[in-house]
Amino acid sequence: MDQIVTKKQQDEAVEALKRLISKASVYDESTIKNGQPFGKGINDALKEVLKICDELGFRTFRDPAGNYGYAEVGTGDKIFGIIGHMDEVPVGDKAAWTTDPFTADIRDGRIYGRGSQDDKGPSMAALFAVKALIDQGYEFNCRIRFIFGTDEENLWRGIAVYNQFEDQIDMGIAPDAEFPVIYAEKGLQQAYLVGEGSDDLDISIKAAFNAVPDSAPYNGPKVDEVKAALDKFGFEYENTADGINVIGKTVHAMNAPQGTNAILRLAMALDEVFPGNKTLDFIGEVFKEDATGTNLLGKVADEQSGQLTFNISSLEINAKESRMQIDMRIPVTVDRDNLLVDLKAKVAPFNLQYEEFDYLAPLYVPTDSKLVTTLMSTYKDLTGDNTQPQISSGATYARTMNNCVAFGAMLPGVEDTMHQVNENWELDKMFKAMDIYAEAIRRLCTK
Repeated sequence: MDQIVTKKQQDEAVEALKRLISKASVYDESTIKNGQPFGKGINDALKEVLKICDELGFRTFRDPAGNYGYAEVGTGDKIFGIIGHMDEVPVGDKAAWTTDPFTADIRDGRIYGRGSQDDKGPSMAALFAVKALIDQGYEFNCRIRFIFGTDEENLWRGIAVYNQFEDQIDMGIAPDAEFPVIYAEKGLQQAYLVGEGSDDLDISIKAAFNAVPDSAPYNGPKVDEVKAALDKFGFEYENTADGINVIGKTVHAMNAPQGTNAILRLAMALDEVFPGNKTLDFIGEVFKEDATGTNLLGKVADEQSGQLTFNISSLEINAKESRMQIDMRIPVTVDRDNLLVDLKAKVAPFNLQYEEFDYLAPLYVPTDSKLVTTLMSTYKDLTGDNTQPQISSGATYARTMNNCVAFGAMLPGVEDTMHQVNENWELDKMFKAMDIYAEAIRRLCTK
């Protein structure tokens, strides 16, 4: 098999990634204005990536309102989409980074900086893989369009605007996950369960929707009785200056059964001490610690994508109301509408009402499709790895597009540093991803 990507494109990809890392593209409400709906940093990164594409000879377009941009090469009616995002999560404690997170640093064979793995690095790997095909003289049988989103780490508003106004792709990839291929992503439903208030309790414990909470502090009445209930269940807690803190284990909500939900454990203990509270009864008598929702809804699963996950990540009880955040990852063939009808009926006896927050439809592209079989054969030919196509409870932009799957860019065994301090990507793994992208696009998109 001929080598498509040369050292020239490798070096160019690294230099482009350095430019993008220098743009601190974190959502910033304080700098939102006309033309930059998610703040200055994200807008700067969008402009920079389109400038890079201009320099490579791509045709570019930036949404005047700043919601998205795209760059394309080739001609024809059909579009092969490559969908990435230029926004990133906050760096956390900047002092914990070895080097400035917004100044790319190459050492020990790795490139360090926020966005190196998620998702600026993979986007540049795919972009310069296409540039390598152009440099080698290949002609495309379609338009190859790089679509750059701007709000992936929040509410996906930018890509929603793209889909409202732009041509739909015919097939495509999102380089924002792992190899070999993620052909199915569960539906993502986030909502609230809202119920009665209480004059006895004043609790406000919140974690992110998509995280299993690993702590649940309590400093309300009857602390000794709550501790006794925790002891009865064998739940771990620690004494604090003004109460207790129930200890759990955090994981991403998509892997909720692998975590230990501290909020649920506290609620079960509180239900023992404060009987008759409908919200606590819901958790203590029915839901308990079941992160699959089986106690509440029965087994919800399919052959294609496995079982439902159900994460409760907040508990608020005050005189006015009670409120819980829920995050459900719904199997791809399960009817969401019927599931929600069942959920609403099951929580009604506890005087709980369902309030919608956000929903992302599932992704499912059959494993025998041209897209998946071509990507899989390319990956296997270039790596020798026989890993089968995967299912994910996570969410990538692939689910927003027609006939699109997540494809790389992380190879098996690569340390996952996304969203973490000292985010980095091994350069030899980046270059291998470029080889895989170049060969896959050659097979799918050249004459």
